[in-house]
Amino acid sequence: MSESETPETERLEFEEALKRLSDIVARLEAEDIGLEESIKLFEEGSRLSRHCATILEQAELKVENVNEDKDQS
Repeated sequence: MSESETPETERLEFEEALKRLSDIVARLEAEDIGLEESIKLFEEGSRLSRHCATILEQAELKVENVNEDKDQS
């Protein structure tokens, strides 16, 4: 776990994290929440965004490894 992720975030699968991130964006866009809540949501959204990016990077590496293995065969 990176220091920017919480254990809760780290356990989320990509689809779950993306859904939560989408929900956060919708709440922030609704503009019916206070500054403190907005900051908390923004921080959580940032963690989720990094988590999703990490998952995608790992998936990309796996695909590259499969392609390299295929090319070597």
